[in-house]
Amino acid sequence: MSEFRQVSDSMGVLDVPKEALYQAQTQRAINNFPVSGLTLPGSFIRALAYIKQAAAESNQELGHLPPHQAQAIVSACQQIIDGKHQEQFPVDVFQTGSGTSSNMNANEVIASLASQHSGETIHPNDHVNMGQSSNDVIPTAIHVSSAILAVYELLPALKHLSQTIEHKSKEVGHLVKTGRTHLMDAMPVTFAQTLSGWQHQVDSACEGIVHALEKIYELGQGGTAVGTGVNADKRFAATFNGYLSSNVGIRFTSSKNFFYNIGSQDAIVALSGQLKTLAVANMKIANDLRWMNSGPLAGLSEIELQALQPGSSIMPGKVNPVIPEAAAMVSAQVIGNDATITVAGQSGNFELNVMLPVIAYNILQSIELLANMSRLLADKAIATFKVNEASIQQALKRNPILVTALNPVIGYEKAAYIAKQAYQQGRPIIEVAAEHTDLSEAQLRELLDPQKLTLGGL
Repeated sequence: MSEFRQVSDSMGVLDVPKEALYQAQTQRAINNFPVSGLTLPGSFIRALAYIKQAAAESNQELGHLPPHQAQAIVSACQQIIDGKHQEQFPVDVFQTGSGTSSNMNANEVIASLASQHSGETIHPNDHVNMGQSSNDVIPTAIHVSSAILAVYELLPALKHLSQTIEHKSKEVGHLVKTGRTHLMDAMPVTFAQTLSGWQHQVDSACEGIVHALEKIYELGQGGTAVGTGVNADKRFAATFNGYLSSNVGIRFTSSKNFFYNIGSQDAIVALSGQLKTLAVANMKIANDLRWMNSGPLAGLSEIELQALQPGSSIMPGKVNPVIPEAAAMVSAQVIGNDATITVAGQSGNFELNVMLPVIAYNILQSIELLANMSRLLADKAIATFKVNEASIQQALKRNPILVTALNPVIGYEKAAYIAKQAYQQGRPIIEVAAEHTDLSEAQLRELLDPQKLTLGGL
């Protein structure tokens, strides 16, 4: 028996795998774009299903789609939302710039499922795509999928990371360590102060993402082909957003300007920029952890990260900071994704951006990577590291930069001389200062107390 069936569309007849739920236009895209083997992620496919579901519900309410057809479409969409039939979406990311192939892939799969459910023919264009165009569906799907991942995955992960840093600060924050600028010894800081910088980076990046999402919640659905709304009921957009908001649990609204949402991807470019900011923050935190963990004998050895796996195939006993390294790689990927999205965002030619699929792929990958990595960074690096108190105390006692505290009393030049002597002789600063100043040991201990120096001021 043949493994294929013949199907037709406006361009003619071609073979499609017999068991496939998709039809001719999807098969043409499979044939035309054997580029990367990369397909749009499940989060994007589910967003398409949410859109088709809300559109069917809207068209039923507005009297354009009979209830039995609408409900068949709604039921088919729900299967996809529930994670079924993902293998039926094989179209390559690198396809037509409007994402028409992916829109028609969704239309065809949903139409096949709905036809099976209803016992009558549900047409991909006439029924599933009613009142829609690829040109408003795909930009809307980018927004909806980004919003869902951000609201339900990324923002909770960032809250968890922030809370984990805060909890760790309460645990070890009282301990004083050598501060560093230019990777060189500087005035002392507490672990609470170092961790507060990390937490504020995470919280600030989170605030930026939340702000950028406000524009993501504004959708271009209803603008159809070029933003004018041709072939869509004038009531469609508002009705659609009501159903979509209810189904997804996020309040979506109609854009103030459909031409903006279809012709540009500025809102996604802005969101990607905020994700890049978070990636930069995570890179900073990851590198601090790596440096503080370096050693255990020839590095800083201020902390000890949890040992998770052997670090070398040839050096027995070696353990590496694998979670911070993975976090740094995620950050690099997100920064690269942002560059791709920036370039793609420039491809809004007149009434349509024509790099939509690659924008979708990269923004969703960035959100997912950051959400997953933020939780790992929290749970397997920050929550579990131990402070090497003996190591940090030894470094503090020998830190010649503590002499900075004597500047107001003995002057910069004399303080610099004492610091150089202490460094050259490998002696504690307090001993050298006692030899070269009139200050008593009690005065010096008071002035050079590392704990007091972390409080600032005179």
